Amino acid sequence: MFTAKPDEFSTWPTTPYFRNDVLVKRPYLRLEWCVAAIASPVHWQGRPDGRIRQWVFVPELSKYLRVVTLDDGKTLHNAFPGRWFKP
Repeated sequence: MFTAKPDEFSTWPTTPYFRNDVLVKRPYLRLEWCVAAIASPVHWQGRPDGRIRQWVFVPELSKYLRVVTLDDGKTLHNAFPGRWFKP
């Protein structure tokens, strides 16, 4: 599995929660996967709080990755392999 370099995500807007909690819990996350979910999601879902959920299949994980952004559709807030998602 890949391990994210701390500076890899410095080129993309992220929330403090993403930097301080998500990347600590999931060091295997890759910026390219998160960007792929934002650029070409297989599924997209808006939430009442304005955040946006986007899914992309990641072959390296053999799973779908759910990426949650703020209402701007770009700032990363959360990302994790989805257990239940089926397109």
